[in-house]
Amino acid sequence: MPWCTMTLAPLNHSAVATSIFPHLCPPSSFSLPSFNLKRRNSTGWRVRCSVATVSPSKVNDSGNPFPTFDCVVVGAGISGLCTAQALSTSYPNLLVTEARDRVGGNITTVERDGYLWEEGPNSFQPSEPVLRMVVDCGLKDDLVLGDPNAPRFVFWNGKLRPVPSKPADLPFFDLMSFPGKLRAGFGAIGFRPSPPQGREESVEEFVRRNLGDEVFERLIEPFCSGVYAGDPSKLSMKAAFGRVWKLEENGGSIIGGTIKALKERSKMPKAPPDPRLPKPKGQTVGSFRKGLAMLPDSISSRLGSKVKLSWKLSSITKTENGGFNLIYDTPGGFVTLQTRSVVMTIPSYVASPILRPLSDAAADALAKFYYPPVAAVTISYPEKAIRDECLIDGELKGFGQLHPRSQGVETLGTIYSSSLFPNRAPPGRVLLLNYIGGATNTEILAKSHNQLVEIVDRDIRKMLIKSDAEDPFVLGVRVWAQAIPQFLVGHLDTLGAAKTAIRDGGLEGVFLGGNFVSGVALGRCIEGAYEVAADVTEFLSKYVRK
Repeated sequence: MPWCTMTLAPLNHSAVATSIFPHLCPPSSFSLPSFNLKRRNSTGWRVRCSVATVSPSKVNDSGNPFPTFDCVVVGAGISGLCTAQALSTSYPNLLVTEARDRVGGNITTVERDGYLWEEGPNSFQPSEPVLRMVVDCGLKDDLVLGDPNAPRFVFWNGKLRPVPSKPADLPFFDLMSFPGKLRAGFGAIGFRPSPPQGREESVEEFVRRNLGDEVFERLIEPFCSGVYAGDPSKLSMKAAFGRVWKLEENGGSIIGGTIKALKERSKMPKAPPDPRLPKPKGQTVGSFRKGLAMLPDSISSRLGSKVKLSWKLSSITKTENGGFNLIYDTPGGFVTLQTRSVVMTIPSYVASPILRPLSDAAADALAKFYYPPVAAVTISYPEKAIRDECLIDGELKGFGQLHPRSQGVETLGTIYSSSLFPNRAPPGRVLLLNYIGGATNTEILAKSHNQLVEIVDRDIRKMLIKSDAEDPFVLGVRVWAQAIPQFLVGHLDTLGAAKTAIRDGGLEGVFLGGNFVSGVALGRCIEGAYEVAADVTEFLSKYVRK
């Protein structure tokens, strides 16, 4: 399902016109504008500007004073907050700024009328980096994990059909024909056309060549809709599903690459497991007792006053001493601060105009990434509305369902929220989170909320809900106009061009983060945050104050 294991980029927030503050610095010291924040009322802050003098003893080898902050993280979505959390133990002199009035980016948990639901990302895969972040943030006891045996379904030829969850299921599942299974098996071990030379394959090209048409049409195409809300004929296999792409690249085939990777892994020394971390059983997904918002809220609480809300970054300029001036439009007026490094975790289309005065090439590259619209439609039905053939032991069980575009269903997928995690709906009710839109259906932006609900209700009555069931109880409709960055063919080249332009432009200390860099899954955003934090730490280590 879209966002079932991913995070989304924040919505568009426009850059503010640049305002430059004059700095008058006596020759014996270096003066920076600083700020004291006082709570004015529930609607904003009063900013009192003053002049702070940096001691002449705190200078680097060139004689220039150090900036006010070691690092400023722009964007308090999950990527930005996790980057700051990872940095905070070594470099506590940091700041996180967010243009919105809340943290979390597009993580949006809502609780009302006995229901608890998500209107952005829905869950995450509990990888070791994710679990480390969960434990470090004090949320271990609030972690909830889905049933690893919960089935996933794909709607095909008028029926919801289970997807194989383990190798033993492969001979028996009815989503694919016997010839289709044979084609996939022979292709996986290397009996398939060779990869094209000199060009990058799309997801569709790679899968059809390696595993056959049935795997693509009945599994991968709906999966691409579920993860990226994307068009697999345009998505890059190398960028979107790089781990699978590397198997063929390194081993000559998918199975060959898997065997080679297992052998290499067995030869590597294993780090001792962290005894603090939970040990999930099987392939599952996770959330928290009160929804995903608990994670960004917990990180923000730990960072405390280092997080500034409703701060819109207006401009970045380079300073003579190798740092950066950042100017913000805040509820109390414009604020200027200085930093040694900047991590941009905002969407690429927001970062592009901010970086343009520093590098046209970087701005041009960042402007190329595409974010299609997606709507999250959350509705509830009584349990008796579920079709009898969709019940398991008298209940609706499972993770959810995906819908190939060829099956005449407009909804991308449906998550069984009340079956996946506990305490999501009142007794006797089922809670369904539905996603619609994406790269192949941008027309959703022209539809009203009522129209989107009607489409979803019409679709799931073809598959899951009885045709004569009562109307759904509508809890929420959230339309994300620019939702998920698409990892299209050429994505890695474009991202590389942006990073190269930043480096070649003399902007050492500016780092790119967020889901258009790390990957769209929420877990990949957390893993990417650790990676960016390591890069920032290496950079800052050159300027350790002695």
